[in-house]
Amino acid sequence: AKEWRLHSWVLMSNHYHLCIETPNPNLVDGMKWLQSTFANRFNRYRKVNGHVFQGRYKAILLDADAVGPVCHYIYLNPVRAGLVEASELQNYSASGFHQLWNPSKRWSFFDASPALSEAGELADTRSGRRSYRNYLGWLSTEDSEQKRLGFEKMCRGWAKGSKDFKKAVQDDLKDRISKVIVESEARELREPLWEDRLRQGLDALGKTDADLLSDRKGADWKVMLACYMRKRCLTPNVWLAERLNMGTAKSVSSRVSQFRKGGYAQNSQWGSLENLECVA
Repeated sequence: AKEWRLHSWVLMSNHYHLCIETPNPNLVDGMKWLQSTFANRFNRYRKVNGHVFQGRYKAILLDADAVGPVCHYIYLNPVRAGLVEASELQNYSASGFHQLWNPSKRWSFFDASPALSEAGELADTRSGRRSYRNYLGWLSTEDSEQKRLGFEKMCRGWAKGSKDFKKAVQDDLKDRISKVIVESEARELREPLWEDRLRQGLDALGKTDADLLSDRKGADWKVMLACYMRKRCLTPNVWLAERLNMGTAKSVSSRVSQFRKGGYAQNSQWGSLENLECVA
């Protein structure tokens, strides 16, 4: 995790959140080190063996304007879970807010400025930190403001930011992957490309995001689209199950397998997908 900048974090009973800035493209290697080190120390302390984390971590790209709201969301996790009152957030020690409140306990790579700035250009002083705690207390009860900041969808999708930001990221990733970047980083960056390819697939089939939600999980066109993205883009079943609203990864695998056995050519719409190009 060399040269990471940590803007907020919280450790809960069954998960954790980090808001980090990576000046160098080393997220994958850093997360491997972080999770393996955490798991080893956890097992050693508990005197147990086995996996600590279930599945792979989820990484969401952030536009600069999205960092502050994400920090607020992370700091309020213990409040939403009923572990602490907003007025006592500084007493929840397994959180970046505890460090924000106590400057002498901050790690050298911890940077609280995005959260303070987004809450009203607050200064990193005792008065400013108190104002930030009061702001979080107010925010924890204001559903309309949480909705404006995107709390409901904070852990969904592959990126947070404007449409222009997401398009710029997609365009940049296409160029970088076409030049053959490091494979481990390529895997980390593929989600926006899957999203882009899904968008083209929906257009080719005359479907929309609304159809993904309203149509049944095993609709023929969904299965065909999932099969195409598996075949051409190596899209994981877990991602397809969630994004295409198809149930579980196991059901996606089963339905795609049946579709393949039936033969691609038997479906008249398959050709419209085959004509699309996909960068894997």
